[in-house]
Amino acid sequence: MEKTMPVNGKFELRPLAYAPQALEPVISAATLGFHHGKHLAAYVNNLNALLPGSGLDGLSLEEVVRRSTGGLLNNAGQLLNHNLYFAQFMAPRGGNRPNGDLAAAINDSFGSFEAFQEAFVKAGTGLFGSGWVWLSADNDGKLVITQEPNAANPVQRGLRPLMTMDVWEHAYYLDYQNRRPDHLTALWQIIDWNVVTARLR
Repeated sequence: MEKTMPVNGKFELRPLAYAPQALEPVISAATLGFHHGKHLAAYVNNLNALLPGSGLDGLSLEEVVRRSTGGLLNNAGQLLNHNLYFAQFMAPRGGNRPNGDLAAAINDSFGSFEAFQEAFVKAGTGLFGSGWVWLSADNDGKLVITQEPNAANPVQRGLRPLMTMDVWEHAYYLDYQNRRPDHLTALWQIIDWNVVTARLR
């Protein structure tokens, strides 16, 4: 996974690689505006305020997440999580599924893409409270699904994160209210599997 380094001592809010309305109707422009422009921006600002004097300034974001606790971890973890989350999307399309090495790895680990989807949505739906559900690779290349509460990230377990779905309510409440399973199921339409495959290498 490519490391995220601070610029002039500070981490930055990455701009979206698509227009705010590009993911509709799966994710509305209004949700993106709040999620990226308000929530994520706040995590960036909070992290930059907490880093000086922490002993972790100058490290990569991934290393800060591995080493930090408390409020520092909350904000660093949320920045890392959201960077990976927003970068994995593209405009909706039907029949969206992985191919090549990633498809083979999913089949090896879960039996089929459909079985993987079912297990992933079940994990995301079943995570109590706020957090994230992840597809990651271990050191042997085996794919695993993990539930990560709050701001946790699979790098803390020694895993390589490949794909995630955000189950904090601010990620979906404007569009889906309390229908978390509907939100998770809709997200398959906008996953850019080329991005996910690149993270596998």
